[in-house]
Amino acid sequence: MPGAPLSPMLATAGPLPLGAGWSYEFKWDGVRVLSSFSGGAPRLWARSGTSVSLAYPEIAALALPPDSLLDGEMVVLDSAGRPSFTSLAERMHVRDPGKAARLAVTLPVTYMIFDLLRYAGEPLLDLPYQQRRARLEELDLGSGPWMVPPAFTDGRATAAAARENSLEGVVAKRLDTPYVPGVRSPDWVKVKFDRTGDYVIGGWRSGARRLGGLLVGLPGPGGRLRFRGRVGGGIGGAAERELLSVLAPLATPESPFAAGAVPREDARGAHWVSPELVVEVRYGNRTPDGRLRFPRFLRLRPDKTPAECVEEDDDGG
Repeated sequence: MPGAPLSPMLATAGPLPLGAGWSYEFKWDGVRVLSSFSGGAPRLWARSGTSVSLAYPEIAALALPPDSLLDGEMVVLDSAGRPSFTSLAERMHVRDPGKAARLAVTLPVTYMIFDLLRYAGEPLLDLPYQQRRARLEELDLGSGPWMVPPAFTDGRATAAAARENSLEGVVAKRLDTPYVPGVRSPDWVKVKFDRTGDYVIGGWRSGARRLGGLLVGLPGPGGRLRFRGRVGGGIGGAAERELLSVLAPLATPESPFAAGAVPREDARGAHWVSPELVVEVRYGNRTPDGRLRFPRFLRLRPDKTPAECVEEDDDGG
C-alpha cells in the first residue's frame, strides 16, 4: 500500500453469528479510513492506500500522541442522522483545499472510529479485539466530527435496532481475535439486510431510454470479465446522466468480457467500455451459472477498484 501504514482488516459476509464470544456494531454506509498520527493533524488513508487528508479537513483537529493509528469509517449523515453514501461521494475524491473547506460546512463528515491499532508507539494488533476496543473507549478524543460508535453484546437486538433505524446492516466481531491487516477474516462478519454486490461495468445497452442497462461482471482469468448479467432497474434520470458521463471516456471497440460470456441478445448493439468502474447492485439471488436475478442499480462505487470486486456467498444477506 503506497504510503499507508497498513492495509485494513476486512469482514466476510455471512449469517449473524450469536453467542457470548461476539461483539456487534452497526454497519455504516461509508468508506474505510485509517488515521495515523505523527504530531499535528492526522494523516488520513483510504482502503486503497491513497492519502485522503485533503478531502476531510474537519478531521484535522483530532489528536492522539505521535505514532498512533486508528481505524474507522467516514460517513455523511443526513438530516435524519442516517448515513448517505450519495452525499459522501461528493466528498471522497476532493483534493482542492478550498472546495473541501466549503463542503466541510455544507456536507460535514463524521468519522466513526471502531479500532485502535497502535498507541504512542505501542503496537496493539496482536491484542484480542475486546482489549483493543476497551483501550479505544478509554481514550479522550475530545469533541469534533468524530465518535466511537457503540458496540453491543446482543446480536439479535442490534440487528433489530439497525433495521428500525434503516441502517445498512450489522458487523459482528469475535472478541478474542487479533487484527490481521489485509485479510478478509471470518472473525469479522458483515450482515447486510439487502443482498448486494459490487460489479465491474464492461458495457451498456440502449433501450427505451439512451441507457437501457449496464452489462456487468467480475474479474476473471486473463484480465477478462466473467459476465454476471444486465442491470436495467434502478437507473433514474440523474443516475443515467452520471453514468453516461463517466462511461463515455472509457469507450472501447472490443468487449472486455471473456469470449462467448455475453449472450447474443445482450451483446447485440452493446457499447463496450474499459472495465474500470464499479457499481453496487441489489439482486434477488444468483442462477447456478452466476447470473444475477432481479438486479437493480444502487450506485457507483468510486471508492472501490475492480480488483476488490469479490463475489461472496448468497447466504451473506
